[in-house]
Amino acid sequence: MNTRLSTAAIDTLRANALRFLAIDAVEAAKSGHPGMPMGMAEIAVALWTRHLKHDPARPDWADRDRFVLSNGHGSMLLYALLHLSGYDVSLDDIKQFRQLDSRTAGHPEVGHTPGVETTTGPLGQGITNAVGMAMAEKLMAQEFNRPGHDIVNHHTWVFLGDGCLMEGISHEAASLAGVQRLSKLICFWDDNRISIDGDTAGWFGDDTPARFRAYGWNVVENVNGHDVEDVDRAIREALANTENDIGPTLICCRTTIGKGSPARAGTAGVHGAPLGADEIAATRAALDWAHAPFDIPQEIRESFDGRAKGERDRTEWQARMAAYRAAHPELAAEFERRMRGDLPSSWRALAPALVRRADNEAATIATRKASQVAIERVARALPELLGGSADLTHSNLTDWPGCGAVRADQFGRHINWGVREFGMSAALNGIALHGGYVPFGATFLVFSDYARNAIRMSALMKQRVVFVMTHDSIGLGEDGPTHQPVEHVPSLRLIPGVDVWRPCDAVETQAAWNAGISRTDGPTLLALSRQNLPHQSRDEAQLDDIARGGYVLADADAPKLVIMATGSEVALAMAAREALAAEGIGVRVVSMPCTNVFDRQADSYKRSVLPDGVARLAVEAAHPDTWWKYMVGAPKADVIGVDRFGESAPAGALMKRYGFTAEAVTDNARALVA
Repeated sequence: MNTRLSTAAIDTLRANALRFLAIDAVEAAKSGHPGMPMGMAEIAVALWTRHLKHDPARPDWADRDRFVLSNGHGSMLLYALLHLSGYDVSLDDIKQFRQLDSRTAGHPEVGHTPGVETTTGPLGQGITNAVGMAMAEKLMAQEFNRPGHDIVNHHTWVFLGDGCLMEGISHEAASLAGVQRLSKLICFWDDNRISIDGDTAGWFGDDTPARFRAYGWNVVENVNGHDVEDVDRAIREALANTENDIGPTLICCRTTIGKGSPARAGTAGVHGAPLGADEIAATRAALDWAHAPFDIPQEIRESFDGRAKGERDRTEWQARMAAYRAAHPELAAEFERRMRGDLPSSWRALAPALVRRADNEAATIATRKASQVAIERVARALPELLGGSADLTHSNLTDWPGCGAVRADQFGRHINWGVREFGMSAALNGIALHGGYVPFGATFLVFSDYARNAIRMSALMKQRVVFVMTHDSIGLGEDGPTHQPVEHVPSLRLIPGVDVWRPCDAVETQAAWNAGISRTDGPTLLALSRQNLPHQSRDEAQLDDIARGGYVLADADAPKLVIMATGSEVALAMAAREALAAEGIGVRVVSMPCTNVFDRQADSYKRSVLPDGVARLAVEAAHPDTWWKYMVGAPKADVIGVDRFGESAPAGALMKRYGFTAEAVTDNARALVA
């Protein structure tokens, strides 16, 4: 870099390099969002060149700062930063923006592009992921740091826009972050007052600084987002506040969307469309950028390169980690194991032993209660288990003896999320992404609607999160149709990558928890009953086969019918089998606690469970449509399900009206084999 240039001039060149990489990539793709990268360029320069603790050579370094682009449509800003900072994101990758199989997707995707910490795009979820990350950082610091050994000490930084703030989830996340005093969470609001439909004055009139102060945040106002020095001043103020533990910080940066574009700056026209050749030429002239598309002078590249500083920061931490390891070897080994995402070596043997313990107890209890028992057992074995409930702890049954409550000034392992189902679920994703914990969160199954997009994002990001959903059917009873899920289980099964378990008793519940804990490639959702369910007897092979998602629970010689069931309806299938056996009709009962897992089994196994040429009946107190795929190969078939909303009445009365009795199942089964 020309040493005769002032710091301000150098920063301007850096900002314009970011602008034109975004402009040129969007133009080449004929698709994208150039406005935000152009408007936040100086903010990015201030953070990434002066404050962000990261190592481009080691994007997974445990004590790095986390950077979240909540306004993920502006992804080219992040890709430009990664490229210029020295991450493994090449200029060819930039040129392939939004193209098939490129590393620079339309919205940032974790695990796809080095340096991307979370998948963003659905507005408001990035900031909420960041709340989870900041919560994990604070808890890990409380759990592992020792006097003279701060091995967990990093910040979570967030870029967000008006769209993120308009989304309701941002209120949930910001409120919780304030209560928890997550002081190492620092957010930059891109206050450009433009969204896709135009000037936001017509639909977004919040006093945002006052709103965040009401949440308990520190707010830095009136920051010129196009002045690197002013942004730097605001960052230093925010960092000083982290030492005082007074809560997270919102830095309010006034910006112009599309800064530098003569015709489109400050308009919705630059938000989500290429500038076009003529306007790009005019912008180059206006910003005195004489370089060809994708051409960044070497001097600017060198001034941005974060590898040398990143290596210094990382090796300094590694030295501190070595001292910590010498002083606290067991804690160090535990920290490293958990940050790798490995389970204790004892887990492989313990998991089946827990299933057998549940089998020996032969308890007749609600599966929500069986889940609480399973949580307690798992929590004793896995100190990384961390979770709670969205204001339904005593209904979801998510606490356990000695768990301790997570509070601003207190370490614990049980989180009271408040009535924030969506915020809870997206924050769980952030906790999982941060590393060090296996998170879970609970609510009523019917309220998975509120959380659904975060559950989907968990699957998209392949994160190990356990969603505990209780009160799984019309068996909920008197609370009525507003609280009785009928379409939820089948619709959740349709989300790629989500394993939905609906266990029939305490044994299957423990197996479901084991599956969720052991799984490393996506989330697990448990749909649990309010009502007590009887224990089902199994032999050793059947106990092992629960993990296959579907298995033969009870059989007959040359069965004439296979009854498939899940959850509370397995007991009805078993009762129907017994009644039909008295009539000389052999019935096989297949328990199908997780159709998603069963579908991944080998065809030979699936055929052994569901043989061709035998009539089939499926029974589930949920919408019936997803069961029909299991009827291929059966000469006659039927499904007993619920294809309308429930009613308010005692559970027994509802089950009888909707056809979920042993007698009704027996009658349906008899008709199929007549």
